[in-house]
Amino acid sequence: MLIVGLTGGIASGKSTVSNLLKSPQNHLPLIDLDVLAREVVEPGTSTLNKIRDTFGNEVITSQGALDRPALGKIIFNDEKQRKKLNAIIHPAIRKRLAWLLFLNWIKGEKIVVVDAPLLIEAGLWKFAGKIVLVYCSDQIQVQRLMARAGPDSDPADARARIASQASLSSKLVYADYIIDNSGDMAELDRQVRDIVNKLRRQTNWITWLACWLIPPFGLVKGAMTIFWRLAVKKVGKGKRGRKT
Repeated sequence: MLIVGLTGGIASGKSTVSNLLKSPQNHLPLIDLDVLAREVVEPGTSTLNKIRDTFGNEVITSQGALDRPALGKIIFNDEKQRKKLNAIIHPAIRKRLAWLLFLNWIKGEKIVVVDAPLLIEAGLWKFAGKIVLVYCSDQIQVQRLMARAGPDSDPADARARIASQASLSSKLVYADYIIDNSGDMAELDRQVRDIVNKLRRQTNWITWLACWLIPPFGLVKGAMTIFWRLAVKKVGKGKRGRKT
């Protein structure tokens, strides 16, 4: 099973690409890590309890749910606090992700897309057979964030939210495919369809069948993917990716 990591940044258009990938036209199974991130911090979970212990009761609503705006004010401008939060949430997300990938493997899926805004930051890039990056300039990100926030939007707040993640340019070295989301919807749709076709052509059914019927073979193939990703990163070469 080919695991495709889809990543981007705030206001890069990654969610739009995600919807295109799982649409009836492209029909790829997709696991959204934003959804998983919400599930692992639901009221009563051990993850939410750890967040309360770390950041205090002020990040918990009167109904016992996570107060995201309150937590956001703490982490967006403080890298140390952001790392504390990631150390709590990321292990829980990885555990849930592994289970969903297993279920897709059991179903016999050939390609599964993992939509992960923090694919690089969380280290999940090592496990992806292919990585797709949704890219646009910092200026476009700021414009889109301000448009979302409305007429009273603050450019400084938009830039702070963008700075809370690794820059899109720093992620280019990890990408096998780059989707340039600076144009219109028609161009974006064309790029997505092109990548889907390439991914399907690269999925060898013989290899897929061997991985599915002989789990140890699949584990070896997965280990080779991790080794290749780490080796490429270590020598500092990486793949610069290519626009479609």
